Amino acid sequence: MLLIWFLLISYTTTTSTSTLRSVNHLAVSQSIRDGETLVSAGGITELGFFSPGNSTRRYLAIWYTNVSPYTVVWVANRNTPLQNNSGVLKLNEKGILELLSPTNGTIWSSNISSKAVNNPVAYLLDSGNFVVKNGHETNENSFLWQSFDYPTDTLMSGMKLGWNIETGLERYLTSWKSVEDPAEGEYTSKIELTGYPQLVRFKGPDIRTRIGSWNGLYLVGYPGPIHETSQKFVINEKEVYYEYDVVARWAFSVYKLTPSGTGQSLYWSSERTTRKIASTGEEDQCENYTFCGANSICNFDGNRPTCECLRGYVPKSPDQWNMSVWSDGCVPRNKSNCKNSYTDGFFTYKHLKLPDTSASRYNKTMNLDECQRSCLTTCSCTAYTNLDIRDGGSGCLLWSNDLVDMRKFSDWGQDLFVRVPASELDHAGHGNIKKKIVEIIVGVIIFGFLICASVFIIRNPWTARKLYNKHFKSKPRKEDGDLPTFNLSVLANATENFSTKNKLGEGGFGPVYKGKLIDGQVLAVKRLSKESGQGLEEFKNEVALIAKLQHRNLVKLLGCCIEGEEKMLIYEYMPNQSLDYFIFDETKRKLLDWHKRFNIISGIARGLLYLHQDSRLRIIHRDLKTSNILLDANFDPKISDFGLARSFLGDQFDAKTNRVAGTYGYIPPEYAARGHFSVKSDVFSYGVILLEIVSGKKNREFSDPQHYNNLLGHAWRLWTEGRALELLDEVLGEQCTLSEIIRCIQIGLLCVQQRPEDRPDMSSVGLFLNGDKLLSKPKVPGFYTEKDVTSEANSSSANHKLCSVNELSITILDAR
Repeated sequence: MLLIWFLLISYTTTTSTSTLRSVNHLAVSQSIRDGETLVSAGGITELGFFSPGNSTRRYLAIWYTNVSPYTVVWVANRNTPLQNNSGVLKLNEKGILELLSPTNGTIWSSNISSKAVNNPVAYLLDSGNFVVKNGHETNENSFLWQSFDYPTDTLMSGMKLGWNIETGLERYLTSWKSVEDPAEGEYTSKIELTGYPQLVRFKGPDIRTRIGSWNGLYLVGYPGPIHETSQKFVINEKEVYYEYDVVARWAFSVYKLTPSGTGQSLYWSSERTTRKIASTGEEDQCENYTFCGANSICNFDGNRPTCECLRGYVPKSPDQWNMSVWSDGCVPRNKSNCKNSYTDGFFTYKHLKLPDTSASRYNKTMNLDECQRSCLTTCSCTAYTNLDIRDGGSGCLLWSNDLVDMRKFSDWGQDLFVRVPASELDHAGHGNIKKKIVEIIVGVIIFGFLICASVFIIRNPWTARKLYNKHFKSKPRKEDGDLPTFNLSVLANATENFSTKNKLGEGGFGPVYKGKLIDGQVLAVKRLSKESGQGLEEFKNEVALIAKLQHRNLVKLLGCCIEGEEKMLIYEYMPNQSLDYFIFDETKRKLLDWHKRFNIISGIARGLLYLHQDSRLRIIHRDLKTSNILLDANFDPKISDFGLARSFLGDQFDAKTNRVAGTYGYIPPEYAARGHFSVKSDVFSYGVILLEIVSGKKNREFSDPQHYNNLLGHAWRLWTEGRALELLDEVLGEQCTLSEIIRCIQIGLLCVQQRPEDRPDMSSVGLFLNGDKLLSKPKVPGFYTEKDVTSEANSSSANHKLCSVNELSITILDAR
């Protein structure tokens, strides 16, 4: 009898303090320990403990199951990590979740609910929402607590981003500090309530970029998650929030605020569990808040930003404006006179990101005509538009005084009606009489000139044709469909007959000259030498290939010239010449601070990613080096010289050649030894360039006097000895972020690995540079040389085969 009583007590005690494994709820007095999880009813989401990256700290988090890569969407104790795997999650009688340390100290807890608590239970839902509710209550409004009210860095389907005005609760996103630290970072995305509500992204207290206001269909500066989703923006006396929902049950979509401050849309399906990136979140300069100042529109053409004053406005600082420094913005050409404001009109801008709405006012019941009249009767009103663009438009949104942070879009955006004086309009009845008179006089003069020119051409046809060919035929003509060509005489005039004073340099295929057409356009003319070994058809094929490549980090081909034995390529002119002109010069490299160098490193990576993955053909450059990286006026890099480039079909990744051509110091081991090349060949060259940019030293000429290492071996030795920062160019001093420097050195070493399969692809390199992906440990680089190979082989890296450059047998190598 005593034994039965003992067993009964033991059973009761065990069930009252039981831990949970793979169930979807947590009751009072139950717990979850490290290694145990809750799994939602549909098996879609999971709650448990995890460590990010290489960190050993433990966090209570929610993630999606069966998704690659691992996707964490919520972290409870992001600012107070557990130092070991002894954490316990419990739910107490008051409905409060508590995360306890091994000493029963509270690491994190949920808020106390103001609602009546009766038999609380915590549930993990398929949506990823972790909720506490009374018993089996299903009404969302009766939840005692929910994780969706306290988002971290991820916006999920069904989650509200914004305000509960009645309770004062604000829901906003905060980035992680880094990919290995989920603590609150410096970037936030939140709904601003001042004026007409809008979504804004902050860096600390300052606005970094503005996603914009709601126009009835989407946020006007960003269309949002688009994969099988519907969006809404609610504004009433109780709530102001943005929310999206996934329409298809089989699809999943989340929006993440990355540690680098960019937004990233991710999606996947139940059938295909590999996560896809719908939007990389990469932002151009037009997304920088007030990049163009007030009353100006930013336009990014894929290459660089430009700013344009609104109609009726002029630059506030003309000298700065002409130097492409636009931050002072624009001011009205003529000061407003409220007495005559009734004669003002409106100029229409289409496909705009609407101005900052923090100083705007709105009315939901007005139509567009009423909105226009309201603006005209208010002296300070400067622009108006519809509040909602659906069904022909409704509502009224009005701005006063300066219009800030606008940009031009090609695919979305909204119409904006900007108020201008009547003299600025082209409409009949509003024009300036003097302007009309001038137009008439100019028209008469032009007509008279055309009559005289026609008479001259009729009487002197041969002289006219000669003058035309010599002085005016500067624009290219088209041959063979996509092959734009220039006349040799035009290029000879532009380069002053290929004068040595206009010579910019000389590459493996011939000299390059600076040229200037009669219309002022500056060109770079590459004149192929007769010894280049390239035939006419090969030349045409190369031009046709390059002409189809369009990217802001590739030099733009403007045309070519084929006359007799002359073959020339005409490119856009790069005023700062090539990277090697700066990076290896004792004086000029001081002009490249770390910010410029990192911009160059990132730009080259973007250009290579386009060649390898995003262009219509997969292109391998095969001769990537610092002299083939050109720099524009802003020191933005552009990859050039595609003379050795090879194109692959969609599913082809590598090839082999018997004629190895490239530049010693940049070609990888497998190409030099066996003629084998692939996209990983360009990755190797990129890694060499990256290390050269960081160090300011040339791989081909560098030699460590103690160990006889080249630059790659020297960098790897410093890395293994924990002295990586000694590689840094001494002219940079302390002006850069050391963690960013170390990360770049590690990326460079990963790119120059001996084996191609150990090198990352360029899409991974891009994520590495943004700090959005963990880095592996580099192994011994290719062409590793040193004084005593045997002793090194017995060191900590003995498991890697060291390759001396003397071991390579290169049959044919074209030095360039």
